[in-house]
Formats: sequence, C-alpha cells, structure tokens
Amino acid sequence: MTSPQIPERIGKYPIVRELGHGATSRVFLGRDPFADRDVAIKVMHKDPDTDPLTRNRFDRVFLNEASLVGKLIHPNIIAIYDADVNIEFSYIAMEYVDGRTLEPYCQVADLLPLERVVEISFKCGLALDFANRSGIIHRDIKPANILVGQNGEIKITDFGVALQHDVEMTQLEGVGSPLYMSPEQAQDHALTHQADIYSLGVVMYRMLTGKTPFSASNSTSLLYQVMNMTPPAPSVHRAGLPADLDRIVLKALAKNLDERYQTWEEFCADLARTHRNLALQADSISDTEKFGAIKAVPFFREFAHLDVWEMVRIAAFRRLAPRETVVREGDACESFFLIAEGGARVTSEGRSLSVLGDGDCFGEIPYFEDRGKRTSSIVSITPLTIIEINATALRQSSDACQKQFNRAFVRILLQRIDRLSRVNAQLAEEARKKS
Repeated sequence: MTSPQIPERIGKYPIVRELGHGATSRVFLGRDPFADRDVAIKVMHKDPDTDPLTRNRFDRVFLNEASLVGKLIHPNIIAIYDADVNIEFSYIAMEYVDGRTLEPYCQVADLLPLERVVEISFKCGLALDFANRSGIIHRDIKPANILVGQNGEIKITDFGVALQHDVEMTQLEGVGSPLYMSPEQAQDHALTHQADIYSLGVVMYRMLTGKTPFSASNSTSLLYQVMNMTPPAPSVHRAGLPADLDRIVLKALAKNLDERYQTWEEFCADLARTHRNLALQADSISDTEKFGAIKAVPFFREFAHLDVWEMVRIAAFRRLAPRETVVREGDACESFFLIAEGGARVTSEGRSLSVLGDGDCFGEIPYFEDRGKRTSSIVSITPLTIIEINATALRQSSDACQKQFNRAFVRILLQRIDRLSRVNAQLAEEARKKS
C-alpha cells in the first residue's frame, strides 16, 4: 500500500516533511514564511467512509483544539498559532518541538534521575495551573502528550479533549486514557483541575518506577481498580525512593477529592521542597530550584509566572561558602544581585557598613545608569545563594518584565527611605535628650 502523497503547501505554509500520522490526522513539518519559524501542522482526515457519529466526534475534538489559537501562551505549553476549519480542508498550525515524548522515560531501563522527574512534574504542574486559571482542564495528561525538546524544555500538547469552561459547546464524555483517568473521570462525574492533578500523579508514578499504579488485562478491570483500589507506594517498585516522593504521588492519586491536592500551587510547592532535598551537585542549580528561589524572594512577589521564567533564563545563580567575596570595591559595575538565602556584609575602605540577608538587593545602579566602579565590597557571612542579573540583559527583556522590575525597585527605594527616616528620627531624638 503506497503512502499518501505529501502536499507541497498547506494554507500559507510550505511543507518540509511528514512528522507522523494517526487514525484521524496527519502531522507535517511546515515553515511559516511570515514569522520565519518551523511549525507543526496537524491536518484532519476527510474520509467520506467514516460513520457520521465517529466523524462528528472527531470534528468536535478538532474544533476544540482549534478554538485555543492564541489562548495558552506559556513556556511549557505547545503554542497554537493558527487554524482553518472547514468542510473541505482543516488544519491547525502549532509550535514545533524537535524532541520526543516522555514515553521512553517511563521504561524501567531508561528512567530519568529523580531530580529531573520532579523538575518535569513541577513544570507540568505550573503549566496546567496556568491552563486552569484560563478556564481549561486538559483531561488527557499522559506521557505521550508531554514533549521533551532537544535542549530539555518541557511542553504539554494535545488539548483536543480539553474541557473549556467558557466555551458554549457540547463537551465530550468518556474521553481520556483509562490508565491516567481519575476515578471521577472514569465515572463521567463533573471534573475540576483535580482530575489533571491525578493524571499527572500517574505520569510521575511511571517516571519514578517504570511501572503503572494499576495493572489489568482489560479496560473494565483497569477502571474498577482506578475507582476502588489503592495503588502500592512507588517505593514498592523502586527501593530507596525518598518518602517525600511516595507521599506526593499517593496524595495526587487519592480517590477522595478532600484528600487529594486541593490546588496546583500546593502540589508544586511540595515538589519544589522535595527537589531541594534531593542530592544535587553542589555547583548545580536546576530550573526548578531557580524558579522556586526567585518566587521566594519578596522582590519578585508580584511577578507573573511568565516573568519569573524569563528571569530563570536571564539570571545566573551562585553558591558561596562563608567569607567569600561576592563583589569587590573597585570592580566594574555590570550586574546587580539579590540574596536568595544567607547573609553577607557590606564594607567600604575596610569599614563595615551594614549586613544583608534573605531577599535583600544590592548593586542595582547599573540597571538605571552606567557606573564605572563599585564603591563597596560584599562578603558572605554564611553559606550564600545569590541571584545575579546582568543589567544589559534585563534592559533587553520583555516590557512586562521590565515594568515589574521598575515597580519592585520603587518599592525597595521607598522602604529604604522609610528606614533612613526612622534612623534619622531616632538620632534626632537621642541628640535632643542629650542637649
């Protein structure tokens, strides 16, 4: 049987090659000549022999995904750029990721390091939280719908069966993959974001162990277990797993919604804490740690997730032992710093000026103006984790990110003025009492 011919063009997109195909669609690698980028183009089959009920179901899945054009802009969600849905020819153009799905990493022989599993789960949790805040529940989270790019980035894809709270259309029932379905989804009950939390818990289980939480010879038996049985802890299949990972996965898989994670924020916070406790090389700081460390600094408290991820890409993290010099008096001013954890002393010409601690910012002047040399030194007092941000890189960041930085700097300036005013008032009162 010969393969279907590859079209030269789909819509405005020249086609490079076919990436894959399924029962209802083909996916091609195309080129967007206007945006100058590669795109993945999913084309729906128009098979006249398909029975009307099945065809209608496929149409609704396709329309559901097409309706998300431009809605989910997040670094860990596949962006949908364009769609054309009509009787003769329907396609969706989306972000192209050169990589593979998580499926190979759910095999016992190819499991990822624990910290990488936690990091992937953390990023997926943030992305699904973002989707939920946009009124969307994925409903089909599984390894095949999570892509890992060549440079390690994580992307959630395939929102065709997503539940959209703001879309007036008949929602599909009985969708999803049985192994990853939550008990309430298996029973066609009303769904919330907790259904996606459950599904991501199953994905974690597989990435940690290479095993499934339930095993059955048919879908009926599998769904019975999903609805009625408690799975063994992941550590049963993989000795030595930290107790925290057992606890997180089993809480995500709780059948009782009151016992399951109530929010994505709670789930991601547990993952971030566990990640910090895992054994990492002293000089290695992952994206998960960076995100958590940045969010924990009061300076970034009003930053949106996208802005924090921009900081993850811009910022450099450094870990120092006590009595190490962070910056030296007389050095060129190129960056400014925030203390993620620890304490440091400010000195000038050998005199101690002040002590800095968690969340403090220093050396921010280069962002506002070119300065030749630093006028003070910063030396660590305790083990110190600092966030270094190059002033030039920040000036080239997005407008939204710079706006947040400017607001944060104004807040710090007001705090410093208030602190200085209180010190001056105290000195004045002491001088008055002496006179």
